[in-house]
Amino acid sequence: MASKHSIQRYRNRYAKLLRLYPKPYRKRFAEPMAQTFKDLLHERRDSGRGLFTFVLWIFVETFTGIMKENVMYFMVHNKSIRRIALITAFLLLVPLVAMQFTDKVVWDLADFVVAGALLFGAGLTYELIAKKAGTMAYRYAVGLAVGAALLLVWVNGAVGIIGNEGNSANLMYFGVIAVLIIGALIARFRPRGMTRTLLTTALVQLLIPVIALIIWPPQVTSWGAADVEGVFVLNAFFVILFIGSSLLFRRASATASK
Repeated sequence: MASKHSIQRYRNRYAKLLRLYPKPYRKRFAEPMAQTFKDLLHERRDSGRGLFTFVLWIFVETFTGIMKENVMYFMVHNKSIRRIALITAFLLLVPLVAMQFTDKVVWDLADFVVAGALLFGAGLTYELIAKKAGTMAYRYAVGLAVGAALLLVWVNGAVGIIGNEGNSANLMYFGVIAVLIIGALIARFRPRGMTRTLLTTALVQLLIPVIALIIWPPQVTSWGAADVEGVFVLNAFFVILFIGSSLLFRRASATASK
C-alpha cells in the first residue's frame, strides 16, 4: 500500500505540472483538478490498488491537455500568430495559382503541407525569438539566421544540394540545422552566445562539401548539374548568410553591453 509520503510527493509534482497551464485556465481549474487528483489517490490507496501506473497515465493525459490549451491560448490571444498564418496562406497561393497556368509547377497535397509547416514554423520561430530583442541588430540577426535555415531546408528538400534530393550526402545538412538549434538553446538566445553559435553553424556548413568530396567523390557519385564547383559556391552562399547573422548578433551584444 502506498505510503502517505508517496501520495504527498505525487500531489506536489502534479501541482507543479498544473502551473504549466495558461494563467486564465489555471486560475479556473487548477484547484479542483488538484483536489480531484488527491481524492483519486486516496481512493486507490484505500482499495489496495497501485498508484504508479495510474499517476503516470494522469500525468500524460494532463500534459497533453496542457499542450493543447497553451496552443489554443497562444493562437487566440496572439495577433502575431494570425498574421503569420495569413502570410503563410498568401505565399502558398503563389504555387497554387501558378499550377493553373503552367505545367512546370506540380505540387501535391504533401508539398503544400510541408511548405506551409516550414513557412509557418519559420515565422513563428522568428516571432518568439525576436521578442527578446532589445536592438534592431538582434532582430535582423534572427531574421537572417531563420531565413538562411529555412532556405537551406527548402532547397535541400526540393532539389538537393549535392546531386539530387535522393543523394544520402544531403542528410549531412540536417547537422547544420541541429547545430543551430542546439547552440541557440544552450546560448539561451543571448547575443554573445548566438554569435558563437552562428559561427559554428557556418563552419559546419563549410565542412559538409569537403566531407562529401572525401566520402562521395564525383567519380563515384554524381554531384548534379552544378558539379563540385557549383556545390561549393552554393555552400559558400549559406556560409556568408550565417556569418552575416553572427556579425549582427555581435553588434547586438556590443550594443547591449554599452
